[in-house]
Amino acid sequence: MKLLAFAPRSTREGLSVEPPRIGFVTPGGIRDLTPLGITDMPSAIAAGASRLADLAESLERAGGPAIDPSTVGLRAPVARPGKIVCVGLNYRDHCREQEIEPPPYPRLFAKFANAVNDPGAPIVRPAATEKLDVECELAVVIGRTVSHISPDEALDAVFGYTVLNDITMRDLQKEDRQWLRAKGADGFAPMGPVLVTRDEIVDPQALRLRSSVNGEPWQDSTTAEMVFDVRTILAFVSRYIRLEPGDVIATGTPAGVGHYQRPPRYLSGGDAVRCEIEGIGALDNTVIDETPRIHDHAAAAGVGIAVGAGAKP
Repeated sequence: MKLLAFAPRSTREGLSVEPPRIGFVTPGGIRDLTPLGITDMPSAIAAGASRLADLAESLERAGGPAIDPSTVGLRAPVARPGKIVCVGLNYRDHCREQEIEPPPYPRLFAKFANAVNDPGAPIVRPAATEKLDVECELAVVIGRTVSHISPDEALDAVFGYTVLNDITMRDLQKEDRQWLRAKGADGFAPMGPVLVTRDEIVDPQALRLRSSVNGEPWQDSTTAEMVFDVRTILAFVSRYIRLEPGDVIATGTPAGVGHYQRPPRYLSGGDAVRCEIEGIGALDNTVIDETPRIHDHAAAAGVGIAVGAGAKP
């Protein structure tokens, strides 16, 4: 089942003013699960795939018109994940393009819920960066609370899969020598367009994933290139961090990001960015520039003001 969060379109800045609803995709349009008690994605996850399938079947039997997708705006399928755990350097081809060896164990970092962004929503390029980059990733959405699971058990903890774009400021990543500021800014985790339940993805290690900018291909690879597969990642993470329903695990990105192209290329205002994964769909966002553009990172962060406050001449 392909689940989505949606709301009627609004003319107010192009955003919906109504709370999102939960539905599923059919050939004829969107069927709304909200009247059946599925009021948000946490309630969908709590219901489980089997119960959702029963509800979907009852809606289809009842008939009636489906919702035209062109009349709604999509929201991120998991709007407020408790945790967004990300894996760095997890594709062999991405390691090769950097001329480095794959890591011996999964390298973890985190984003927070502020980074979640909707399909179709703008990605704001902060004034502090000139090197904004795209990273197309398979994201795993957890379906039940687990800790210290084995790789053999790991997929049983998965509710479904979606697409996540791990937006990154490469210049700040290099300056900080760690990744929180560079990857954790507001809106730096566009997610969607749908959440596909686990039963529809037979093998998460056999999915083609691609990104493009203004229609020009950047990344084109497969999840078979992962250094650590989904099972291994979930088992590794759960050894240290209890995973709970609605948590999101971003599993890394393949070769082709702008920073390692020859010459390097970066995102700027007006760029149309697409991340697409086989069996899930395409996530589209457009970059807009924060203004005014300030090239001094300390000044952009307000550091100069804080240090100078109260200082004598």
